Order: sequence, then structure tokens, then C-alpha cells
Amino acid sequence: MRFLTTIHLLAILDSILSLLTAFVLGTLVGMERQYRQRSAGLRTNTLVAVGAAAFVDIGHRLAGDAEAVRVISYVVSGIGFLGAGVIMKEGTNIRGLNTAATLWCSAAIGAAAGADLLVEAVLITAFVLAGNTLLRPVVSRMERRPLDQATGELRIELRATTDPQHLAAARRHVIERLQAAHYPVADIEVTPLGDDLLEITALLTSTTAVPGELDAVVAEVARHPGIRHAAWESASLD
Repeated sequence: MRFLTTIHLLAILDSILSLLTAFVLGTLVGMERQYRQRSAGLRTNTLVAVGAAAFVDIGHRLAGDAEAVRVISYVVSGIGFLGAGVIMKEGTNIRGLNTAATLWCSAAIGAAAGADLLVEAVLITAFVLAGNTLLRPVVSRMERRPLDQATGELRIELRATTDPQHLAAARRHVIERLQAAHYPVADIEVTPLGDDLLEITALLTSTTAVPGELDAVVAEVARHPGIRHAAWESASLD
């Protein structure tokens, strides 16, 4: 019958208010995620907020502020495992980072509500919604800007086509030309293209490029008698 000693009307009302606040605020964040059809939508964000609030509230009721703080630290680290589940890698692209970050923020909302910091929970919710909505046009505009090869962090590759008879000489020539232009090679791969053609792909250690310099290197590489075609390309690092 020990449970009878834990029934206190004011404490129960306090827990109800904390959980209700977490539920409402988590729902607001989840609605925005659901509207954009993200993998972690309405129910997930709501449950994360309510769960965080419940754990913190339980810790607070059992052992006071010190235990609530300890529970919050576990919530912060534990939610990382849940967030990792929504992150997916597709080739060189990584998806789900924003959704994982939103789940982390939903846990913060719930933790604040569970600690009876209701105003703070509302403020966190407002900032999360602002980050996911008001910043979208800014991100869209920045992504449409031309890529600055000289200042942006890039994955830079030089590709050259040759045949098996000239592979060794062509490979050595590519490395030498890049090193002479102060673009050291981090890795180099050879890929069969069929019809006795091979493609040499040199990945540069540098993450910035001066287009004119690399164009000159490509021109020198292409003049080698064993190389049929050469070009370079870059892609933004994620």
C-alpha cells in the first residue's frame, strides 16, 4: 500500500501540468515536422517531449532538484540514440540531421516542462519552430548561390582516361602534375570503363580550388600521349 503515501493532490496537479505542457508544445513542433513529411513527425516529437518531461518529473518527485538534473543529463545523451535512427546516408549525401536535431530540441522542451520551467519550455518551442520555418527561405537562397570554388570546402577530383598499356605512366604523370601545382593527392583509384579503357581518379587533399590553376593542370595532363581525356570536378562537402 506504499502507493497511497505517494498520492499528493498538489504534486499530481503539478505533474499533470508538466506533462500537458510537454504534450502541447511537442505537438506544435511535431505538426511542423509532419507537415513537411519528415520521418520523425507529429507522434514522435510529441512522445519525445512527453517522455523527457515524465522522466524529469519522476526524478524531481523522488529525490528533488539534484536527481532531476541527473535525469536531464541522461535524457540529453539518450536522445542521441533515437536521433541516430533517423539519420540516413545515401551515397555521399546525409539526410535526417535536421530531424534528429529537432528530436533533441523536443527532448529539451520536455525536460524544461518536467522541471516546471514552463515559460522556458514555451520559449524553446518558439525558437525551434522559428529555426525550422523562418530560416528555410534563408537556406534556400544560400543553396541557390553559385559555389565559390576558392573559399568553399569541396571534394575535388581529377579524372583521366587511359588504356592498360599506358596506365602506370599516366598515373604517375597525373600525380606529378598535381603535386607540381601544389595540389597533393590524397587517394587515387583506377576504374575499368570497358573497351580497354581505364579511368584514373585522383582525389585531392585540398578542399579549395582555383579553377584557373586546375584547368592548367588538366591541360598538361591531357597532353600526355597515353591519356585520351582529362577533366576535373568538385562537389560541396556535407
